[in-house]
Amino acid sequence: MEKKKILFIDDDNALTSLVKLNLEATGRYQVRTEAHGSDGLSAVLVFKPDLIILDVVIGDKDGSEVAAEIKQNAGSKDIPIIYLTGIVKEHEEQSLRDFLGGYPFLAKPVSTEKLIACIEKNLKK
Repeated sequence: MEKKKILFIDDDNALTSLVKLNLEATGRYQVRTEAHGSDGLSAVLVFKPDLIILDVVIGDKDGSEVAAEIKQNAGSKDIPIIYLTGIVKEHEEQSLRDFLGGYPFLAKPVSTEKLIACIEKNLKK
């Protein structure tokens, strides 16, 4: 089985390391992390991920700006994006479904199981 490639763009290095470790431990994913939103599009074009996990608040660039750049590029416009954010609480996920441009999102912290379920659901679209 070929591993799905996940790009995780977030400036929280401890979180990205933990998510990378947990996702790769399943044997189903290859994960690349980026700490700077400004490197997002170039990382997408080089790594060619199957799915992108994106923080909303990244130190150098807003996550919505990164998502817009990705979606405006012909080589990356069809890659699914999931927001993983601390600005929304878990109990708000359902009521704020369209809050982030219609992209699915999860509140931090998130369990590995819930993250994988969301990844799998969006990979199938």
